[in-house]
Amino acid sequence: MEQDNVNCSKVKVSLPDGSTLELCSGITVAEAAAKISPRLASKAVLALVDGEVHDLHYRIESDCNLALLMEGDERSVDALRHTAAHIMAQAVRRLFPNVRLAIGPAISTGFYYDFDKEGSFSPEDLEAIEKEMRKIIAEDLPIVREEMPREQAIAELSASDEVYKVELVQELPDDTVSFYRQGEFKDLCRGPHMPRTGLVKAFKLLNVAGAYWRGDENRQMLSRIYGTAFPTKAQLDEHLRLLEEAAKRDHRKLGRELDLFSVHEEAGAGLIFYHEKGAALRTAIEEFWRREHVKRGYKYVITPHIAESTLWDISGHNSYYRDNMYFLNIDEKEYVLKPMNCPGHILIYQSKSHSYREMPIRYCELGTVYRYERSGVLHGLLRVRGFTQDDAHLFCTPEQLHDEISGVIEFALYMLRSFGFKEYEVFLSTRPEKSVGSDENWERATAALKDALESNGLSYQIDPGEGVFYGPKIDIKLKDALGRLWQGPTIQVDFNLPERFDVNYIGPDGEKHRVVMIHRVVLGSMERFLGCLIEHYAGAFPVWIAPVQAKVMSIGERHIEYARQVASALSAKGFRTELDVRDEKIGYKIREAQLEKVPFMLVVGDKEQEQGAVSVRSRRKGDIGSMPVDQFVAMMEDLVQSRSCEEV
Repeated sequence: MEQDNVNCSKVKVSLPDGSTLELCSGITVAEAAAKISPRLASKAVLALVDGEVHDLHYRIESDCNLALLMEGDERSVDALRHTAAHIMAQAVRRLFPNVRLAIGPAISTGFYYDFDKEGSFSPEDLEAIEKEMRKIIAEDLPIVREEMPREQAIAELSASDEVYKVELVQELPDDTVSFYRQGEFKDLCRGPHMPRTGLVKAFKLLNVAGAYWRGDENRQMLSRIYGTAFPTKAQLDEHLRLLEEAAKRDHRKLGRELDLFSVHEEAGAGLIFYHEKGAALRTAIEEFWRREHVKRGYKYVITPHIAESTLWDISGHNSYYRDNMYFLNIDEKEYVLKPMNCPGHILIYQSKSHSYREMPIRYCELGTVYRYERSGVLHGLLRVRGFTQDDAHLFCTPEQLHDEISGVIEFALYMLRSFGFKEYEVFLSTRPEKSVGSDENWERATAALKDALESNGLSYQIDPGEGVFYGPKIDIKLKDALGRLWQGPTIQVDFNLPERFDVNYIGPDGEKHRVVMIHRVVLGSMERFLGCLIEHYAGAFPVWIAPVQAKVMSIGERHIEYARQVASALSAKGFRTELDVRDEKIGYKIREAQLEKVPFMLVVGDKEQEQGAVSVRSRRKGDIGSMPVDQFVAMMEDLVQSRSCEEV
């Protein structure tokens, strides 16, 4: 063990190779790195202290494990992006001296910074800012941490008219406030940051959006500039390629192009209008959903869209969810547009007594619910104010809980596979700060979910505080064709609502016993799931759910009647079929159907009419030849019944 000769309070620093150092308490990571190895210290950009990333200014106050991070380490990405946000703010301040600064964090895909600027930033402004950022990076400015008393920080920021920073500092509990300085620019920040601006090499500014200060629509609208940064140019180029691909797959764009759905401001923001093809897509999914639920012993129910507010007092929604609810006054009573389906299913269960011999009882409903979302976060099908949950509530005995959770997990994964999603991540979301129920019930519910995950061999991550107010939950996030995660199935164990509603069953002893409830969706909201499907398949849906599965096209006027007969025969077999007998060239019709992403185009001319056949074109493979109508029907039946998700 190396001894530090300075007379000071000692801390023991353990290194990755198993060796240890005794150093003075309060030493910075940079100073400690110099004692470990001057060569490594010159290359280090950050450090892991007990597994957490810190910059080189961090002071070591107690015994710890220390590992130095070099340039390019994936664990440095957040600090790299945070540094890029500061470089962007510095560039904006140089170009627009009167701008006020708000906040500028790293995010999962890059970074942003919010500015209070008169007028918005133009595309030309972004180019100028990016150019100035490159100058700042070329200057390779040292990034230095500075600390000062909170009151002094407030005074300095007030003198600079940085009203947003003043508000932030006033809310900090600490007596000391940290800033980071690079050249002439200094910004309020906790860190961590890279040691020099020159270490940010691969970055790109992406777009500008409006953002309310602190997400409050009653406060100042700010201009938010989004950007991204990566350790290498190759990583940046790949990310930009994925962004370009994602833009092509944007469900809002494809929704318009494929005539699936629309949103009408005159009807109200966040409300979806399904067009003929969108309704066909959704109906195909719902019919499959119903069949699979019947197979698994679920009973389909329907509950009203409104209920008296007193029901939501019992459930706890009025106390814990009120800001997300819509209220109506009817006959001098307060009603609620239902935000969830669970109280309705409880009332159905309670309409008669139930014996343990009947358990479990599984109710399911494609129930439309209504939740208030701020206008600034509404986003196509993904964030709406009215949506339909593929909801179910299972009422079971405590002894049945494990098997019921396992059954729901199996069902959820089966549904994802059926729609072509083979990759997913699983999270166990624990008790949030605002919640109801005893610690004992929360612990029992969390343990039940954890046990079911582990007994089914599923790896998972803990998502602290992300449960719902009445219980913990399993979140299964599916991965799409671009590797993006989407919220999908959720499974919640609830001991609390059964207590609040006094929900029971008659046990073998003839006495009342409390049920356990499982809340679950195996797809999520239909709107969000459809948005995910659109983007995952880029609108080229598998045959079994495609809004139009085949389009019959006549070459000339003399083939129209035969084309009608073929289309009628396919429709009679239950296939979603369109007929195109317009006076247009067949090449034009084919191109149009290809743009509509129809799986099969059936061309009929003289030869096909004579032979009772169709010339089949595949969306992906092109011309696959002529075949009798019956043969095409058999092929379609196989694709639909097998629910094939392979491209045709």
